[in-house]
Amino acid sequence: MATTWKLDPTHSEVAFKVKHLVITTVTGYFRSFDGTVVTEDETDFTTGKVSFSIDTSSIDTNQSQRDEHLKSADFFNAAQYPQITFTSTSIEEKGSDAFLLHGNLTVGNVTKPIAFNVEFGGTVMDPYGNFKAGFEVSGKISRKEFGLTWSAVTEAGAVVVSDDVKIQASVQFVKQ
Repeated sequence: MATTWKLDPTHSEVAFKVKHLVITTVTGYFRSFDGTVVTEDETDFTTGKVSFSIDTSSIDTNQSQRDEHLKSADFFNAAQYPQITFTSTSIEEKGSDAFLLHGNLTVGNVTKPIAFNVEFGGTVMDPYGNFKAGFEVSGKISRKEFGLTWSAVTEAGAVVVSDDVKIQASVQFVKQ
């Protein structure tokens, strides 16, 4: 029997890291996101179908001027493309509680296949009677491959924003 799991946003986070001027890393978060996992069996997440969406206008790098630039047409164009989406195509077991989550990531009008590393944290019944499952998700994308091509170079020739973007999510799902 199929089991549906809904994301618990109050116990989850989605972050990214990107090099700035090649010498430091800027960390940002998306504050609004949603996700669902549908499994064939309550305890077998390898059968899961994952869908996840992120509200691009919820970007937060702790610097409002930069956030507005990231929401602009130079980057996410949040007015035209309000969501980043991910839909899984398969889940590959890589060892004890380790998986490779394959799927299609859409940023703006570009969709590309991607694989995320997933570490299964386990399941537990919370104090309110909700059955929960936890996961740590990580991966890396080329922002330019997804149409985020804005670039600048300093007078000394350093790139302002690197191409590689590291994605990290700590997510908790509630069995419905």
